[in-house]
Order: sequence, then C-alpha cells, then structure tokens
Amino acid sequence: MSDLAPDIPTPDKPRVSLLPGAEQRQLMRQRRARRDKLSKWGITAAGYGVVLALATIFIYLFYEVAPIFRGATVDAGASYQPAVSEAETRQLLLERYQTMGVQYTDDAEVVFFDSDTGATLQRFAVPLPDGAQATSFYAAEPISNMHVYGLSNGQAQVVQHQFDISFPVDERVLTPRLAYPLGQQPLTVDTEGQPLDLVAVETNTRGVTASALAAYTRDGRMLLTSVSSRNNLLTGQVQISSVTYELPDLPATPQQLLLDKSLRNLFVIDTTGSVHYYDISTPTAARLVQTVDAGNGERITAAAFLVGTVSLILGTESGELSQWFLVRNEQNNFRLEEIRRFDSHGAEITAIAPEHTRKGFIAVDRAGQIGIHYGTSSRTLLLDEFSDVPLTHVAVSQINQRVLYMDEQGTVTEAELWNEHPQLSWAAMWNRVWYEGREDPEFIWQSSSGSDEFESKFSLVPLSLGTLKAAFYAMLFAMPLGIAGAIYTAYFMTPKLRGVVKPSIEIMEALPTVILGFLAGLWLAPFVESNLPAVFSILFLMPVMLLVFAYAWSRLPVNIRSRVPEGWEAALLVPVILIFGYLCLAASPWVEVWMFGGSMRQWFTNIGINYDQRNALIVGIAMGFAVIPTIFSIAEDAVFTVPKHLTQGSLALGATRWQTVVGVVLPTASPGIFSAVMMGFGRAVGETMIVLMATGNSPVVNFNIFEGMRTLSANIAVELPETAVGSSHFRVLFLAALVLLALTFVVNTLAEIIRQRLRHRYSNL
Repeated sequence: MSDLAPDIPTPDKPRVSLLPGAEQRQLMRQRRARRDKLSKWGITAAGYGVVLALATIFIYLFYEVAPIFRGATVDAGASYQPAVSEAETRQLLLERYQTMGVQYTDDAEVVFFDSDTGATLQRFAVPLPDGAQATSFYAAEPISNMHVYGLSNGQAQVVQHQFDISFPVDERVLTPRLAYPLGQQPLTVDTEGQPLDLVAVETNTRGVTASALAAYTRDGRMLLTSVSSRNNLLTGQVQISSVTYELPDLPATPQQLLLDKSLRNLFVIDTTGSVHYYDISTPTAARLVQTVDAGNGERITAAAFLVGTVSLILGTESGELSQWFLVRNEQNNFRLEEIRRFDSHGAEITAIAPEHTRKGFIAVDRAGQIGIHYGTSSRTLLLDEFSDVPLTHVAVSQINQRVLYMDEQGTVTEAELWNEHPQLSWAAMWNRVWYEGREDPEFIWQSSSGSDEFESKFSLVPLSLGTLKAAFYAMLFAMPLGIAGAIYTAYFMTPKLRGVVKPSIEIMEALPTVILGFLAGLWLAPFVESNLPAVFSILFLMPVMLLVFAYAWSRLPVNIRSRVPEGWEAALLVPVILIFGYLCLAASPWVEVWMFGGSMRQWFTNIGINYDQRNALIVGIAMGFAVIPTIFSIAEDAVFTVPKHLTQGSLALGATRWQTVVGVVLPTASPGIFSAVMMGFGRAVGETMIVLMATGNSPVVNFNIFEGMRTLSANIAVELPETAVGSSHFRVLFLAALVLLALTFVVNTLAEIIRQRLRHRYSNL
C-alpha cells in the first residue's frame, strides 16, 4: 500500500512542478517567435512570388505584342548615279535577294545593276521590229512580273526579267535574263498600225494560260487583245493565238490603263481625275459601266494595283491617297467605290510601288517624301522627307526589307526598311474592316489561305465574342444545376446521402476535358441532331415534370410520405427522370413528323435559322458538365458552413425551412455562391479542348445557339503550332492570349471586390 501512496511533499522533499520553468518558457516563446517570423516571411515571399509570376506573364506577353504597334523605319544608305539617266527610266525594281536592281528604260532596254554601288551588271535590249520605237510602257502587278512596251507600229512586246540561281563556290550567284511569255515576236494589237500611246497587260493561268492587252491608239481608239497560249507536251512548242476587239469610245482623254488579272475589268484614268470602269468579261460585248470622279476634281498623278489586282491605289496632285475596289450591289452588279483614305502627303504623288506579298504600298512625292501605307489596316506607318529634290521612282524588295528610290536628277539611294507588322492595328483588330471582295465592312478572322494574294484578316471580335458565347451557354446550363444542387445537398439532404452525392460530383471534376470534348463531338452532337424534339422536351419539360411530381408527393397522405426518411426524397426523382427521358426519346420521331414536317433541322433552315451539328448547344451541355463540379463544390461548402445558430434561430421563430433558406442561408452564403459562379465562369472562359472538339471552330459573330464559334483559347491551340515565330500571325495570337488573361484577371478582380462587399454586408447576421 505504501508503494501506491501519493508522493507527499515534505520539508526534505519539496513538490516538483509539472509546468515549465521561467527559463523554459522564455525558450519556448523564442522558438514560437522564430516560427511565426519564418511563417510570416514564407507566406509573404509566396504572395510576392505569385504577384511576380503574374507580372512576369504580363510583361512577356507585352514584350511579344509590342512590335505590333510599332511603325515603319527607313534608314537611308548609299546614293549613286546609275548608268541610265532618269529621263530614260520607266520602272525601278529590286529583286528578291536585294542585291540587284532593275531598270526598264524608254528606249526598250532592261538594265541590271548592283543595288549597293549602282554598277551596271548587265544590259539587255528588248527586240523591236525594224523602224519601230517604244511609245508606251506598263508594268503589271508584282506577282505576274509582266512588262509591256507599246510600239509605234501598233504592236506590243511583252517581257519578263528572270534570274537563274547557281552556287558555283558555295555562294549564291544570280544570272539575269529576259523571257518573253507571249513569244519573242511582238504581238499585233492594231492592224491599222497606229502608235500605241497607252498599253496594259495581265495574265491569268487556269489550265490554259490566258492573257490580255489593252491599248489606246494615237487616233483615239480603245482596243483589247485576248491572247491564249498552249504548250505542246510532245514538241515543247508554245502555240499563241490572239484576237483583237474594239472597245466603246472613252468620253475623255486617257492617261493610264489598268487591267486586272481576272481579265474581266479594265480601269481607265483620264486627264481630269476620273476613273472609267469597263466590263470586258465578254470582249464582244464589252461596255463602259461607270465613270467616277476619283480625284475629286484633281488630276490623278499616280495609280497602281495592290497585289492581286483587286484594290486600286490612286494618288493626286495634292498628295491625297485613296483605295478603291469593286463592290457588288443589291442588283448583283459591281460598282467602283472608295474604301478608305490615307494620310495626305501634301505634295504631288509621283510613284506608287505595291508590296509583293501584302496589301501595302510605298508612295513618293515631289516634296521628296516617302510614305509607307497599308490598305487593310488603313495605317500610314511612315511619312517623312528623305530628299531635297522630288522623288520620281521607288522600289521595294519582295521580302520588304530594302527599298530603292530615285530623284528627278537620276540619283538612286538604297535604304534598309523595317516594316514587319503593317497589317495590324488596334482599329483593324477591334473595328469592322472593309476587306476586298466583301460587300460591307465586317468582323472577320481568317489568318491564312492558299493564295499569295491573300488579305489576312485578324479581327479579334469573333474570337472574343465566341469566348463569351461559349461561357454564357455553359453557365446557363451549369449555374441552375450547380447552385440548386448545392443548396439542396447542403441543407436538405440526409448526411448519409450527402456523403455519396458530394464526392461523386467532385470526382467529375477530375474527368479530362479532352474526353468530354471527344464524347461531345463524336456522340452527343449527332445524337442531338437526330433527336432535337427530345432534347428540347427534356430541357424545357423536365423541370415542369419534377415540379408536378413534387406537388403530387406533397399531396399524398402523411403516412405514405413518412415511409421515406427525411432527406431521401431526391432518390424518388431518379426513376421519374429516367422514365420521362425515355418517353421523350420514344416520342421524338412522332413529334418531328407531326410538328416539323419530318425534320426539325430542315424546319430551322426553312425559317432562316442556321443549324450546325457542332454548335453552342453542344458546347453548353458538355462544358456545363465540366463547370458544374466547380460551382457545386464551392457553393455547397458555402451553404453548409452557414452557422447553425442562425438557421436554428430562424426555425425557432416560426420560419419554414424554405423561408430560412431564402432569408438566412442564401444571404449568408452569397459571397461563397458568388465566388463559385465566378470560378465556374473563369473555368468556362479558359476552356480549350471541349470547345476545340465540340464546335466547328468557325469564327462567326452571333449568339445563335445553333451555330458554332471559335474561342480565344481554342484559336491559340489550333494556330500557334503552325505559325512562324515572330510573324504578325504569331504576335496577334499572343495578343489574344493577353486579352484572355486580362479578361480573366478583370473578372476575378471584380468578383473578389463584390464578394468582399457581400461578406461585409451580411457579416452582421
């Protein structure tokens, strides 16, 4: 018994305290302070790290996007006097590798010279008939590379300059030569032998190579010569045939002819500043369609086609520059219309050089200024004075990195050019743009095409609208189900059933979205298309059926309802949903025959509603399933964590459970529910794979639920792997990423501000 007795303190043996002593307490406080400080530093560092990471992302995106809004620069280099005088120069050109310049002269010579020094490298004489002289000259658009001399005997000689490339000692060597695509013998245009004062040529290859020459003779006649050439595969000979037609008389004195490469349209500029449009699609029935005062009473001093020969650039004696092209009207006729104007030079435009692969051009004037302009974006990227004397000719290389310009004294200057992204501007990406071939200005995204004459279209409006459209229909599907399910699960459902339902829904969030997109694109889209009446019956009548069942259940005797434990009522809805869904599917063909003539999709088409198989409805359903777990989980936690004393107090004061939900639970949980909605919206905005696989990825501008869309994220995923690094396409995709990041950042910031205000407002409950 003595061993079990408590240790009783005695004077010789004082009581031992189990509490730490003063020294130990001091040591513990120091350790706790160090841990608190370390935690504080760690949390602070992590917070700054998040801010730094976000700032770094923004900085990198801005770094990639910034060159878009930079203008053009021209750095003048060496000046020299080539062997050919300025008075003899009709055309100045620069070849693709920027090492050799080309001059076409009045006396039918083609001179190749070193673009750095001006030294003559080679000179060719264009063969002319005895006694004939060159009386006119015309250079076609850059891609066709056709030049024609009109002769004093009524003939025309078509010539091309070409280069043979060799690498004899592992260095590129260009050997210039002349080619005659329509034969080395001049073509007879005027059988009467009148001199050709004006001439134009163009070609169009469609199986059989077809070309056309337009001419204005000394005695005032307009002629059109249609030329066709065919290669004999056995002998290699080129067979050329031509027919000449006389066009209707011109009501003014012409000064320049321009022929487009479709060989259907001829534009004649007269000395008063008017442009006359001839329809020559049927040469035997050619007609003068329209005469327009394009110069506004001023003389047009320079004119040229942009690449593709659709847009016409006109420059006047006062320095005005404008772009024109044919537009189809309501009567299905084409009319020449002014599309846009560019910054005025303030001095007479003397020459216009179109770019070889883009819808841009360079203009020079009598004040010695060089202007770099772009059609699609309506930008004037550079307008500056480069010479004290008037400039008369300008040339740009095919890769847009070098220019040559000549003044009226015959001095040629070479200059380096930086003009990487002229087709992009803030206005062109966010406003309607009038593109070639369109009847009106439109929002269009079309980044590539199979043609070198393609006009890139980089409007971000269809992509931004498509992003909001996809998110809207996804949230329209997910919000009612997610929020209502969260409220019922957290407040009404029995804990045992809640323990099954909540984890099951949260597991849905782990399902890869590529699987959802795959199922939506390959199974759901065809299923919905084949069962449209059933789908709409389920979407609109299923809630009604559930309400009817709930009302009927509430009217049953208490002894029957009491057999189902409280909180398990939702389980009774499962067979109702399955049976009603089956009935809708079974009745769908009959409803389609009875109400929609056998095909609901065709019925939509008949009433003017486009229906795409992969549309916003499919995206809304599929993406809604991806968003529901996010909304449900956060909202359910918010409702479940409402303090019990609030709900119990409401019930104790006589409120029903639904009154408690509406008056107490929802206001208290509103910050969390709002956060759930915003998190779901952010998930929908940034979703990629579902939208990529479940829509047609067509960048349309509408909110039609039966048409597809293309979102910012899906567009980046599709096009970024295929674009050239550093190109305009590459940078505009980074701008799309910046827009997407800024959109989610702004939405999340506003959501947090609203959440904090809701939290402050209902914190007193």
